[in-house]
Amino acid sequence: MPDALANRTRSGPGRLLIAVYAIFALSATARSVVQLTTHLSRAPLAYLLSALAAVVYIVATVCLARGNRTSRRIATVSILVELVGVLAVGTWSLLDPAAFPDATVWSDYGQGYGYVPAVLPLLGLWWLRVSGKPTAAE
Repeated sequence: MPDALANRTRSGPGRLLIAVYAIFALSATARSVVQLTTHLSRAPLAYLLSALAAVVYIVATVCLARGNRTSRRIATVSILVELVGVLAVGTWSLLDPAAFPDATVWSDYGQGYGYVPAVLPLLGLWWLRVSGKPTAAE
């Protein structure tokens, strides 16, 4: 029987959060694989950052879905990396657009994805905090 912490992590809004992370994991992975295999020389920095984003989204998805104490710690670290990445790459891409001739998931703070990449780590960290508290029934 799964533990209560894992159940809290995967329940309610956690299910939606895991689904969104999974969608971003798939889309970022597909985007980076195509970019890296077809025209790496055109924008290597942007394409490698897309691959990094894909790895971060995959790790966050798997760890949120597992939901145990260790997985939640890893998810927290990966989501913090995601937040730093979105802020750093978003700012860098605005200050030096020439460094990003092609967009990444995180460039312009995720503008190409409806700014979801900028909001997602905040929601992820919030959910990890909220779902980590035991309920009265526990």
